[in-house]
Amino acid sequence: MGVLTKLKDLADRAGRWLAPSRSSATNAIVANQFDRMAWRDVLDQSAALRTLADDLGESHDYVAELLQDVWTAAYKSAPHLRPGDEMDPSRLVNHQVIKGLMDVSEFSELRRHTVGDPYVAAMAVLAHANTLRHILAQAEAAQQAAAAAAEARQQQADAAHELQATLKEAEQQVGPDDELNEQAAAAVEAAIDTAQAATGKADQAAHAAAAQVAAVAPGIRMALRAAANTAAEQAREEAALMASWGVSPGQLQRMSFEERLHLANRLRTGRLSRFADLIGRFRVMAGGERARKIAHSPGELVGITLGDDLSRVIPSELASLAIPTQRALFAARLAERRLMCYDTRGNDQAGKGAIIACVDCSYSMSNPLADGVTGEAWAKALALALLDQAHCAKRDFVGILFSSASELEVFHFPASRPRSIDEVLDFGEHFFGGGTDFAAPLDAAVEVLQAEYNDAGTQRGDIVFVTDGQCEVTEDWMLRWLDAKRALGFRTWGVAVAQAPGQVLEALSDNVRTVMDVTDVRSTGDMFRVI
Repeated sequence: MGVLTKLKDLADRAGRWLAPSRSSATNAIVANQFDRMAWRDVLDQSAALRTLADDLGESHDYVAELLQDVWTAAYKSAPHLRPGDEMDPSRLVNHQVIKGLMDVSEFSELRRHTVGDPYVAAMAVLAHANTLRHILAQAEAAQQAAAAAAEARQQQADAAHELQATLKEAEQQVGPDDELNEQAAAAVEAAIDTAQAATGKADQAAHAAAAQVAAVAPGIRMALRAAANTAAEQAREEAALMASWGVSPGQLQRMSFEERLHLANRLRTGRLSRFADLIGRFRVMAGGERARKIAHSPGELVGITLGDDLSRVIPSELASLAIPTQRALFAARLAERRLMCYDTRGNDQAGKGAIIACVDCSYSMSNPLADGVTGEAWAKALALALLDQAHCAKRDFVGILFSSASELEVFHFPASRPRSIDEVLDFGEHFFGGGTDFAAPLDAAVEVLQAEYNDAGTQRGDIVFVTDGQCEVTEDWMLRWLDAKRALGFRTWGVAVAQAPGQVLEALSDNVRTVMDVTDVRSTGDMFRVI
């Protein structure tokens, strides 16, 4: 027999086609078991993600792995992209999509919000939905080429496996001097030829797939750049929205996916959603004013108090003298010792009872004023800042929304328990749209302070009454009001929105101010240094 009939010679020749097994990863991002568990948990909680996977999966292959890769790339602190030669050829398009995503700077900006937060990372996936749909449609030819490459590789693997089996069978038929009979040798030769041809086809298909995928790469990066930018903007807006309403990162982490989604949707579509920036600016301003209430030694400024010392009258009070119609009011407050003055005493003059915000919810408060801001939005932004003030001072907060005499809603936020964001939103979104009655909300405020006094002997509460209307009260009611003030020691701050205060508001309040510019959060800043 010839030399090729020897088993050793055939085995040496066959070795070239007995290619070692290659890695066939189906995910482009390397993920550990905890990453996979987190993804499964998010997928279980998010109906929107499951719907997206089903929708894309009807027209395109390997969508589940692609969505997981996008989420993992957004979620992990240091995502690692696999080399392309470690990927199963059928997932080459997926790999190119993820590579393009990680290459764009906009995705790096998005990751500032998504890293470590499974919910925000899932929102990023959903934000890319339309772009992924477009990319997969445009890359259909590339995906078909990748599928052909995967099929060719499988045929190569099958041929190599068949060659190995044929060699093993030939070993059992080896004769003297390591020779094979003609039939066994021919079988090995045929298996070698088949494996060689399969390898050639696999290489050719792999090159064709790589060329197709490379051709769509620029378009993928361009589309992903716009999508990542949009997703980053959405993430920033949602983070700002949460912060404006006082929702802390800790609160968000304790919520389930659906709870966070519900909250985000409610904040975006709620009555005050357009005024989140105003609410946030009020909170920041109030926090800054609180920080100035730090002095407690004699002779130092400790805040603002009421009095008649002209040497310590604050600038905003003096400014009213420049308005002829306000001079008589200034003189009256001076005579009654109700001017806002800097306090230099060493003892703390802040109230200790509840902080109560009475917010007018009559129809006129919904009218747009400066820059579209309504009186309602300004008043509720002030009230939410007062809620923070109460929380920081460990005082109860009560929000009273009022309109006509029969329209009254009272929201309690005790200092003894954490405030619920749902209750805060209920307070912010409730509105009546009727007339204006002062007596009912102030009676409700007095009831709150009276209950505090009866339960714990607490006095010196603060009532902030915000309205754009005027209302008459009876003489008997005014006498009862004054008696309650003397007994409970509370203070009343009247705030007239977009118009001068009427005589009744003047008589009810220890201090009254008019807010004409509802875009300016500083007009009531001094209140946060004394309340």
